[in-house]
Amino acid sequence: MALSAQAGAATAAAPAHDRYLAADELLAGSAASFDIEVPAALVEAGRSGLAGRVQIRPLTVRDLQLISRAARDSDSLAGALMVHAALQTPALTLPQISALPLGLMEFLLAEVNRISGLAVAPAALEDAAEQPIARAAHVLARAFGWTPQQIGELTLGQILLHLQMLREERDGDG
Repeated sequence: MALSAQAGAATAAAPAHDRYLAADELLAGSAASFDIEVPAALVEAGRSGLAGRVQIRPLTVRDLQLISRAARDSDSLAGALMVHAALQTPALTLPQISALPLGLMEFLLAEVNRISGLAVAPAALEDAAEQPIARAAHVLARAFGWTPQQIGELTLGQILLHLQMLREERDGDG
C-alpha cells in the first residue's frame, strides 16, 4: 500500500510537461488560423515590400486523406488541393488557385506545409543525412550507380555485404 501512495504523490507532483493532453487540447490546433504576410513581388512583378495578408489553417489528417485520393498521381494537383483546403481568406475556387502565379502558389504551399507540421527543418535533413543507413546508401549509389529505388530494395544484410566488399577492395588496392 505504501508503494501506491508514493506513486500517487509522485504523479501529483509531476511537472505540467509530463501530463497527458486531453482530446480537446489535441484537436484545438485544427481550429487555429494563421495570418500570413505575402511578399508583394509574388503578386506583382517589380513591387517590393508586402502585398497584404492571407489567412490559412493547418491541414488535418482527413484533409490529407481526401487530397491523396483525389490527386493520386499528380503532385501539382495535390499542391493546389492543399492550398485550396487551407486558404480561408480570401476564399478561392480550385480553378482560381490553379491560375495563381507559380511563385505565389509555391509560397502558399510552403506556408501550408509549415503550419501543418509537414515541413522538414534543415537540421532534421542534416541529421537524416548523418544516419549510417543514409551514408551507406550514398556510398552504394556512388560506387555502383544504383538508384534510390534499387538501394531501397536491398536487405540490410545485402547492404552490409556490399559495403564490406567495397572496403576490402579499397584496402586491397591501397
